[in-house]
Amino acid sequence: MENKTISLFGKSVKLPSHFGKRVSMTVIGTMICAFAVGFFKCSLFGVDPFQTFAQGIHISFIDHFMAYGTYYMIISLLMLIVDLFLDKHYMGLGTLINLFLTGYVVEFSTNLINTYIPNPVLWQRVVMLLIGIVVMCFASALYMTSDMGVSVYDAIPIIISDRKKWPFRFCRIGTDIICVIIGSASILFVFGNFSKLFEYVGIGTIITAFFMGPLVDLFNRTIARPFLYGKAEAKKINEADKHKKN
Repeated sequence: MENKTISLFGKSVKLPSHFGKRVSMTVIGTMICAFAVGFFKCSLFGVDPFQTFAQGIHISFIDHFMAYGTYYMIISLLMLIVDLFLDKHYMGLGTLINLFLTGYVVEFSTNLINTYIPNPVLWQRVVMLLIGIVVMCFASALYMTSDMGVSVYDAIPIIISDRKKWPFRFCRIGTDIICVIIGSASILFVFGNFSKLFEYVGIGTIITAFFMGPLVDLFNRTIARPFLYGKAEAKKINEADKHKKN
């Protein structure tokens, strides 16, 4: 499919193929991924490593004077500045949507779920965790396949891997561990007990850090790629990926 071009500030800019689909996948993927965080948070089984960092600091030091959505946007802006200095190649539409809207969607989804299930029992918590996992994996497949820019946090291990020539998976594990340590230390410092900590660090944190890859790949192969490229082209891409892994 031939790439389209548009005029922007007097310059001709080439748009990526399937631009409309990529935009819709980016917007929908980013938004429902943020909504999935609300399920993780309300399950009380732990959230993903970056949310452990962000929410750990927020509930410990910021919560009494600033809403989470505003706080999340501020720390994302600070990280964006660092990313732009290091490598702006990975920034795009997805970066901006994540920066300005994710925190507010997380806040909205958490409040909405708490309104209808204020004191979840164990089976409800397990269901919310499972919903969070499936929805986040599906959303991540859409968001990543659209290739319209990554979040400010996701860019950091990618840039480290590119610059240091270290395997990406180890860079990502390293940044995730740092996030969990900072978030956990903040919670323990202020609240002084593990019961509060385990609302943010738990099995949900471990699953998002280490075990979501295969499910994201499944959604990528069966839904995201066929939607973006069509079934025939997606089949070719999937076959090529399979050969690479073998």
